[in-house]
Amino acid sequence: MTHTIVGIDLGTTNSLCAVFKDGQPQLVPNVHGDFLTPSVVGVMDDQQVIVGAPAKELRVTHPQKCSSCFKRWMGTDQKVVLNGKEFTPVELSSLVLKSLKQDVENHLRENIHHAVITVPAYFNDNQRKATKRAGEMAGFRVARMINEPTAAALTYGFHDRQAEKNLIVIDLGGGTFDVTLMEIFEGTLEIISTAGECMLGGEDFTDRLVSAVLKKEGMQLESAELKYPLQVARLREECDSAKRALADFEKSEIRMPNHDGVFDPSAKKLSINHENFAAICKPLMERLKKPVERALRDGQLSPDKIDEVILVGGATRMPVLRSFAKEYFGREPHIKFDPDQVVALGASVQAALIDDDDAVDDMVMTDVCPFTLGVEITKEFGGRFTSGFFSPIIHRNTTIPVSKEDTFYTLHSGQTEVNLRVFQGEARKVDDNLELGELSITGFPIGPAGQPFRVRFTYDLNGILEVEAIIEETGKRFALVLTQHAKSLTEAEIAEAVKRMQSIKFYPRDDLKNQRLVLFCERMVGEVGPFERQQLEEAIDIFEHAMSSNEREIFEKARQHLMMILSSLGIEYDQHNE
Repeated sequence: MTHTIVGIDLGTTNSLCAVFKDGQPQLVPNVHGDFLTPSVVGVMDDQQVIVGAPAKELRVTHPQKCSSCFKRWMGTDQKVVLNGKEFTPVELSSLVLKSLKQDVENHLRENIHHAVITVPAYFNDNQRKATKRAGEMAGFRVARMINEPTAAALTYGFHDRQAEKNLIVIDLGGGTFDVTLMEIFEGTLEIISTAGECMLGGEDFTDRLVSAVLKKEGMQLESAELKYPLQVARLREECDSAKRALADFEKSEIRMPNHDGVFDPSAKKLSINHENFAAICKPLMERLKKPVERALRDGQLSPDKIDEVILVGGATRMPVLRSFAKEYFGREPHIKFDPDQVVALGASVQAALIDDDDAVDDMVMTDVCPFTLGVEITKEFGGRFTSGFFSPIIHRNTTIPVSKEDTFYTLHSGQTEVNLRVFQGEARKVDDNLELGELSITGFPIGPAGQPFRVRFTYDLNGILEVEAIIEETGKRFALVLTQHAKSLTEAEIAEAVKRMQSIKFYPRDDLKNQRLVLFCERMVGEVGPFERQQLEEAIDIFEHAMSSNEREIFEKARQHLMMILSSLGIEYDQHNE
């Protein structure tokens, strides 16, 4: 191993790290001897910045001097002022990462420069880019960003490599929710589909409880936070403790602090049980159910086809969540590893894969593109052109690396240029999706509207998206490489990655052998009878459509079908001269 790569779970509520040593993933304790470092940043009156447990304590007595849950703001322009100092979410996250870096360096007694950092599977391009930037600000070279459910599954896959089963990872952390459907077979971990919500987590369940308690006192959460911040801060801590206690007991108790955040001897006490809590959190459970259904629908599997349900994230300790999983899938969820630790452990396994560690040489992992990638197009309605529509090229949950192509056409006669805008998202219109970049295609020959040009998207595990455009008539090519959430690669490394991506491209329409076969079949159409002509034309149409799909398996089946039709018609085709 040339250098140590640390695996980091940068969480909304807590963060932790692990390293792969002596053939095993191992957690790294922080300066306090704990594995979990609270993702909280505070600024003292002397302007000293504190991170972790001390900041979490300060948050209770001086909430205005602390910030937490800033992972939810990643990729936005949100800013927060703490004791006169202004911070962005990236800067706050970098302070947590820097604290983890110091802990692992003290533990290993060596300088650490490389890291695998986990992100929610449903983080968009801007959020991933912001996470990468936070890692770099902390002094890391980000070797890879890996989806949190994938990291968790790597931990299970590392310890159970010969299993053959479909499993679903339900990852409910402090602030985000992910669902990932995957298959394990012969040491291979294949991601099938993923779904999630970036604004749903354990903190929301705590807030629902806080809101319910305040409502009993005739107050609204938003106004109470402004008027009595110390009371709400202390009450939130009480509600969070009560929520956690329900994981082990039938009921728990919540004390009501006064406006100054102090518990009087006569403080009112409220009792909460599993049934009360489930009723309070019912709207959140309805939101949680939708991504689960979407992941199964995209993966074309029903709940009864799932062999194992894995729970990840501290919030999955809630009985309401475990009951949901058991009822929905008809089986007890699987919790072999600590839900708070399993993601960091998996990140260190990913680090071992990157470093070609002998202990993982029989493991293979495939991933999917979590969002749809496509371009803006214009549609015609009643003779009028309307722009702003999204045309997918690589659909969400497509296994990567992948290369896909589609054909588009110019709109106007005499048009010599097209500005191709690239987007990520699921919405019908581009305004509701995220723009990644644009490519100018010039040099169309002067002619009528409808001149074709092909657009190819090639996407790899590093997060590199190569966009190519080819003008049909001239063969002129244009290319754009987007690296928004690629790992920290140099220009030379990006160029090498793009070069490797050429090997995954499959464009049978450009192959002279296939062009020759089509021309031969078209000539044969005029030499067969009417019934045979229809058969042959249908087979040619299927073959040409398959050439445009760029799917190897579809193409091979279409070619075999065409050759079989030729044979059934008594037509010999000399394949050796191809």
